[in-house]
Amino acid sequence: MEKNELRKYQNDTKIAVLCGGLSSEREVSLRSGNNVYEALKRLGYTNVEKIIVDENIANVLKEKEIAVAYNALHGKYGEDGCIQGILELLKIEYTGCGVMSSAITMNKEYTKRILSTNKNIIMAKSAFIQKGDDIYEKTQNLKYPLFTKPVSEGSSFGMTKVNTKEELKSAYDTAIKYNDDVLAEEFVDGYFVTVGVLEKNNEPFATEILEIRPKTEWYDYEAKYTSGMSDFIVPARMPESVTNRVKQMAVEAFKTAGCRGVSRIDFMMKEDIPYLLEINTSPGMTDISDLPAQAKAMGITYDNLVLLILNNAGLNK
Repeated sequence: MEKNELRKYQNDTKIAVLCGGLSSEREVSLRSGNNVYEALKRLGYTNVEKIIVDENIANVLKEKEIAVAYNALHGKYGEDGCIQGILELLKIEYTGCGVMSSAITMNKEYTKRILSTNKNIIMAKSAFIQKGDDIYEKTQNLKYPLFTKPVSEGSSFGMTKVNTKEELKSAYDTAIKYNDDVLAEEFVDGYFVTVGVLEKNNEPFATEILEIRPKTEWYDYEAKYTSGMSDFIVPARMPESVTNRVKQMAVEAFKTAGCRGVSRIDFMMKEDIPYLLEINTSPGMTDISDLPAQAKAMGITYDNLVLLILNNAGLNK
């Protein structure tokens, strides 16, 4: 992206950076929000304010007469359509995905159901376990090891690798501390890659692919947010044909789920086959987050990444 990228909003536009929130990812969101706020100030926006989101956010936004919201919230209420719905009602333009795509992609089961309509997208075999279900009956057709995950949670909270049937109940109990519904998914024995999808002139494009080799057993919260706990390789070490396939699948998933503005798509790679794991509609923007590293590898600085995302703000009409 050129240094003199055209701006959608004037420098004196009243912009709120929304961060914090009420989810288990509050601390990460605060870090993202602070970085985005500083970037907007460096970019010359003179009327930008960082707002720590709580239950009174609608009143705060109205009182401050905010024109544009930069959504740096992660997890429940910020990434699931809730804050997007409030912003739609208040007619405040905002960054990132709209109500529907945010709600769908926050739920791992419904993400799979939507993406399964696209025959070009490959996903691991899984089972959806609702409250009251027999967990052993639901997972009887899955091969071990597998992962149990809260259906609507981020940053690997409540996620457990299950090696044997005897470990399933304990893993399930961990997951339901976060959500009533749980996804059990077969473990893909490969390596983790992630790719951002951004938009310019209403046309989505993939960033460089980031290969992540955690120093923990798998890419858990510690590996994601502790400096030095993972090795990051960008661009990922893959043949060009595989790289192109992953990028194409990411863009197709973005479109199929109705995403807008920005998302990050996660995959497990096994024998050069990409298995799509999930779509993140409000990617982290911390110092060690994936999306800024992916953008940097293709020549987009942090500040220009923030500007690109801001330029795609709007109401999801």
